[in-house]
Amino acid sequence: MKLLVAFGLLAHALIHVSWLTPAPPQTADGPQWPFDVARSWLVTGAGLDASVARLLAVALVAVTVACFAMAALATFGWGVPTAAWTPFVIGGAAASLALLVAFFHPWLSLGIVIDLVILWAATILSWTPADLA
Repeated sequence: MKLLVAFGLLAHALIHVSWLTPAPPQTADGPQWPFDVARSWLVTGAGLDASVARLLAVALVAVTVACFAMAALATFGWGVPTAAWTPFVIGGAAASLALLVAFFHPWLSLGIVIDLVILWAATILSWTPADLA
């Protein structure tokens, strides 16, 4: 179970790297790429430059990946104390949620649900790696 949780956290984190990759070529009738840092209702609504949106996205992706990677290591106590698991999980989910909301696309709704479930499990249920044994 620990391996499944650690892998799930890493997989969820790594999908966020898509925000930093160029969009694939769009076909005439193809869907819109959901990971677009130029499309932020929050940044454009505040009248800020697109470079601010990119900087915000890069920072949130970095925090998300770093926190979830540390939480995955803490799941097993590999170089990171298991006591640090909850803060890293909460930090990763909060950064991910902020990214998904700031650059919202309907396809990313599942990611929002995943983050909310992670936050619920870590805060309300007080899950820890010891509970996963």
